[in-house]
Amino acid sequence: MKAFTRPLRGLLLAGVFASALAGAAPLKTDPAKSSVTITFKQMGVPVDAQFRQFSAQIDYDAARPAASRASVEIQTASFDLGDPDYNKEVAKKEWFNVAQFPKASFVSSAIAPAGAGKLNVSGKLTIKGRSADVRFPLSVKAEGGKHVFEGQLPIRRLAFHIGEGEWKDTGMVADEVVIKFRVTAAQ
Repeated sequence: MKAFTRPLRGLLLAGVFASALAGAAPLKTDPAKSSVTITFKQMGVPVDAQFRQFSAQIDYDAARPAASRASVEIQTASFDLGDPDYNKEVAKKEWFNVAQFPKASFVSSAIAPAGAGKLNVSGKLTIKGRSADVRFPLSVKAEGGKHVFEGQLPIRRLAFHIGEGEWKDTGMVADEVVIKFRVTAAQ
């Protein structure tokens, strides 16, 4: 009987160990209550726009945030300035070049607690084929049985070659852009 229980005990321990390593549980994103927007200045006037299509994969463990992971993929052709002609313009090579770069992405490399309801997130942002290591604060709260993750990430558009040629001049469109996001998700 001992010969049989030893392998069984080993399997049980392996199962417990594997579940401990698995860490965070995947959450299902609620697209109707989630958004990715940006704010930039054009001729000194703030302009808000949004990405209408994106997906977020979040594996979150509130008890062990360091075991959490997140990734976001944005369809660049879904960028909406509120006018079809403007949307066609920013899809061109000088801006998002959606034909060659249909997706932008963020993949976390570390998530650390930063106080009650706050996290610091580090990872890699890739836009238009160019990647940069980024870090930003994130708030997380429970709302109606769901987790709500909110944050903003300031970037420089020229670092990602958004606005090439004559659009490199920041007199018309500022270099500073703030990406704002709200992702609502539940298990």
